[in-house]
Amino acid sequence: MSKSTLSSKHLLGIKHITKDDIDLIFDTADNFKQVINRPIKKVPSLRDVTIANLFFENSTRTRISFELAEKRLSADVVNFSASTSSVGKGETLLDTVNNILSMKVDMVVMRHPAPGAHVFLANHIEANIINAGDGTHEHPTQALLDAYSIRERFGKLKGKKVAIIGDILHSRVALSNIFCLKKMGAKVTVCGPPTLIPKYIQDLNVRVSYNIRETLEWCDVANVLRIQLERQDIKYIPSLREYSLNFGVNLELLEQLKKEIIIMHPGPMNRGVEISSDVADSDQAIILDQVENGVAVRMAVLYLLASNVSNES
Repeated sequence: MSKSTLSSKHLLGIKHITKDDIDLIFDTADNFKQVINRPIKKVPSLRDVTIANLFFENSTRTRISFELAEKRLSADVVNFSASTSSVGKGETLLDTVNNILSMKVDMVVMRHPAPGAHVFLANHIEANIINAGDGTHEHPTQALLDAYSIRERFGKLKGKKVAIIGDILHSRVALSNIFCLKKMGAKVTVCGPPTLIPKYIQDLNVRVSYNIRETLEWCDVANVLRIQLERQDIKYIPSLREYSLNFGVNLELLEQLKKEIIIMHPGPMNRGVEISSDVADSDQAIILDQVENGVAVRMAVLYLLASNVSNES
């Protein structure tokens, strides 16, 4: 792989890309971050590219972030929502996408509740596929923007200690973050109730902790995840109040630490449950930086995948 192209024509998951790919995405995002902070925030890079945003699950932040990234690159954008489509009438995923591709779409950004839906799609259609979240499996662009935000703050990822705290079992963000951080040389601890830590997690070479205080003492960065009640088919915790008492990140906890750590959250936040408002709004939190960086990182991914196609042709 040359330093100007990605090793894949798709972004299906962090598992499928290399450290060189991640470095290239970050370097490209650096350039686009300058663009989005200029008075004129658009560049003509994807002027002849048509991108379809297919969201089979509800999303606000990710969908808006991708749409903004696409428009900053001057792409033509088609938005598709499953709730108002023929999917509700029984149309298959492949038929839906083929119908959209017949309208000459070049790239598909898709969120789908089924893990692996993007791999299935990539095996059946020619367009570039970007995974915007597949079930509880992966969310690669969220992991990239999280890692990019840590790199921006510290200058590097190698050797940094990152704690991922919360509902690890149901989180696609956690898995993608683990893959990304480990590839970039960071050290990772996951922390949460035993019922919300998957059994396979130690196979990924991460530390496991059930003690929030010990975890915060250890880490440089705490990435706090919400409890995903909508994905839980049984009761994994006694109550949200008990979870907050045992694993919630609050100002009292942070003030007891011997150092200052960085606080992150992929959103949406349940204030007063996994994170208190005074922590979310504190100077230690880089949550709004994550949102801004999300646009730059997604611009980089879109641009590089489109460049891959141009180079191949």
